[in-house]
Amino acid sequence: MGFTDLYLRPAGIDENAIRFEDATKLVSALAHAKADAVLASLAADPAPPPPPTSDGAPVGATLLLTGDQVVVHAGRILEKPRNADDVRAYLAGYGSSPAVTVGSTVVTDVATGRRWEGADRAEVYFRPLPSAVVEGLIEEGAVFGCAGALMVEHALVGPFVECVVGEQSAVMGLSKTTTRGLIEAALSGEGGSLRKGSGTG
Repeated sequence: MGFTDLYLRPAGIDENAIRFEDATKLVSALAHAKADAVLASLAADPAPPPPPTSDGAPVGATLLLTGDQVVVHAGRILEKPRNADDVRAYLAGYGSSPAVTVGSTVVTDVATGRRWEGADRAEVYFRPLPSAVVEGLIEEGAVFGCAGALMVEHALVGPFVECVVGEQSAVMGLSKTTTRGLIEAALSGEGGSLRKGSGTG
């Protein structure tokens, strides 16, 4: 998206400790919990400062980007598959009704703690995936790191995607439109809140 001076730090939270039956509330709570955890980590071990700009201009704000996504299928929230049977069950279901991705993105100004949050949703319609494709994905292993074992960008899966209703980047885990809008709002200082969203319910 054209941003530079990026620094990655894992949140290291126990995602299973945060439970909501509503998918939108769940991903929001997880995104905020990740922000809480990373902010605490930064307080103990700060990130390296960004390099000075070439023209001597002041360095901009330090922003923290966190998010989460789940897949909803037939009214059921699907997170990352625990085993091969989960992968088979998830992918078999997508042949009969769409997979719906529900995501939350949170941008936090590290200096002030103010947060900006956005939600996104997309639907993916599939033709039934052959068992050979499913087993190939299981053997490769990457699906175990994806909510609902959903990998529309994978070369084995792409030919069976009939259509995507919504933004492709949202299906893949991070909406470019939502993220860019939140970052621009944070840089301008417009809106935002000091709300924290981790918990159970």
